[in-house]
Amino acid sequence: MSTVKSESVATATPGPAIDPRLDAPPQKLSDYAFILKRRIRSGELGALPVVLGLALIWIIFQSLNSRFLSAQNLSNLTLQIAATGTIAVGIVLVLLLGEIDLSVGSVSGVTAAVMAVLAVRHGVSDVLAIAAAIAVGVAIGALHGTIFVKLGVPSFVVTLAGLIGWQGLQLYVLGERGTINIPFDGTIARLTSTTLAAPAGWAVGAVAVAAYVITAYLGRRRRMAAGLPVAHIRDLIIRTVALGVGIGISVAILNSWRGVPLALLIMVGFVVFFDLILRKTQYGRSIFAVGGNIEAARRAGIRVDWIRISVFMIASGMAAVGGILAASRGYAVTQASGAGDTLLMAIAAAVIGGTSLFGGRGSTYSALLGMLVLGSVQSGMLLLQLDSSVRFMITAAVLLAAVILDAVSRRGRRSTGRG
Repeated sequence: MSTVKSESVATATPGPAIDPRLDAPPQKLSDYAFILKRRIRSGELGALPVVLGLALIWIIFQSLNSRFLSAQNLSNLTLQIAATGTIAVGIVLVLLLGEIDLSVGSVSGVTAAVMAVLAVRHGVSDVLAIAAAIAVGVAIGALHGTIFVKLGVPSFVVTLAGLIGWQGLQLYVLGERGTINIPFDGTIARLTSTTLAAPAGWAVGAVAVAAYVITAYLGRRRRMAAGLPVAHIRDLIIRTVALGVGIGISVAILNSWRGVPLALLIMVGFVVFFDLILRKTQYGRSIFAVGGNIEAARRAGIRVDWIRISVFMIASGMAAVGGILAASRGYAVTQASGAGDTLLMAIAAAVIGGTSLFGGRGSTYSALLGMLVLGSVQSGMLLLQLDSSVRFMITAAVLLAAVILDAVSRRGRRSTGRG
């Protein structure tokens, strides 16, 4: 009798208390502080360091030169980062796999050369020439991915060979002249020379906010219908207000100069599109799974080979788009197109923006944030007329700081059982 009683008492004895805020979405304002503190301790910093760093960069350069935050300089900044930022979106996807693509600079150059030859020398319509250039980029990515996956050659080696080989093909395609000028009044040139008038800019901003609200609300309703926990409606309101204020300020500043650049909308459109794919589709979740643990992904039934090949195809396709935007802004394709620091800036943007070099963690918004940081640093140093040697060293320091932060964050996640 006593034994039964003691067992029942032991069964009824509660286990160690678990803070419900660990699993439940935030409901009170105090929950947000708790979650922030826990994420900092565990290395889950997200985009917070990048945003704070960007704000600090802007404050420093504005204090040194009052023209830094002028509408003209910020508008030029958006055009400056559009091409490389688009390439960086593809780099983010490759890094999520834990791999690297060193060929994107050369791919952007050779695909831009293909476009220019078709449009200028052979009279093909600009739209078809652009489509052909992107198709060539995707085909190059398929080649890289197939050699990497099917033959087992490391992605570093495959794409390093591509960096050299596609640059050689670019010189061959351009021919002896080495330069092809793009007509100022063509579709290609208008990709970066077009700006939206004030009403159109405000309309695009309003549509973006409305699309976010609708998407978030529908997602909330689906979670509620499935019996899953949802955040307080206050969370959606706060996010919507923050997004609306950010977009409103950006549109107002750009409208005060020439309007919202079309090139900026193209880059941001790709960022949002691929972010939705990563977060909302099975394909996107498979990319994270493969990057996190390839063997576990394979045992879960994920088509690992196809995921890896397709990501390299997307990366080269995005490199082609970036090359097209660069040619549009410069009104020409030359032997130097896609060369220089294009590759390094694209990779640096993805890493600085918060995408992990170790795979499995990151977002396409990393490309946007990282390019804003790099573009701001370069723009500020040019306004201050600093020597090129100083600009290179400062850019390298920013990149190194981002990599160190990534490594420290990864160590923190491992210590808390999250990495």
